[in-house]
Amino acid sequence: MNLLKYRQPLKGSHEMDTKTLSLPRLNGLSPTLESTALKLMEEAGELAQCIGKFRGLSGETVHMEESHVIEEIARELLDVAQTAITMMFVLEDHYQIDIEQMLQNHVEKLDRKGYLSL
Repeated sequence: MNLLKYRQPLKGSHEMDTKTLSLPRLNGLSPTLESTALKLMEEAGELAQCIGKFRGLSGETVHMEESHVIEEIARELLDVAQTAITMMFVLEDHYQIDIEQMLQNHVEKLDRKGYLSL
């Protein structure tokens, strides 16, 4: 099962360099917009805490291999991504938001702001 797709454009093309992540709908939960927003903040906080610990910003001395710490950061990042995907399902199911259209609008905004060249 391939859950991650990476597509790098050919040199000289104007295609976007993209990463597609397939995460499941969590069917053992009944999330709301509010519960998912709070969970997203919690997971983002855990990610920030992990990075801060690794960089010594918490005042603690970390006695772990860098590769182990980076793996832990990646695990926390995936928790953030899963929660964001859960929120997308909530927005689609309960508020009839068209995430595909919103994604297109988002990419266009990134282009307008100069973060992306289409």
